[in-house]
Amino acid sequence: MKERRQLPRDPVYYGATLAFNARKSTFACLVRNLNDAGAKVEIDCALTLPDEVDFVVERKQLSGKARLIWRDQTAAGLSFSTPLQQRDATPSDLARRLRASKRANDQLRARIEQLSSG
Repeated sequence: MKERRQLPRDPVYYGATLAFNARKSTFACLVRNLNDAGAKVEIDCALTLPDEVDFVVERKQLSGKARLIWRDQTAAGLSFSTPLQQRDATPSDLARRLRASKRANDQLRARIEQLSSG
């Protein structure tokens, strides 16, 4: 098989997230190789992924837009449509913290209501 990559990829073993649908839908995956242009990921449901996803490696604080180049049952090849960015906090982390704060706020309001009426 002819190698079509412009750059060699480094073998890695990172956990990552593929997000889509305005980051409302996510799939955890395992990154097996990576360079600035793309990655190979292992994922249980590669066949159900859309053609464009957000790629996030929490451990390295990297994220970027990716396009699926190929896929099979358990793996997919990604091409980055934007360069990977180093990030301080990913939107998924911020959204998770915001939901946790909202739950805590709702619990406090319920407790105040309970104390006020009792």
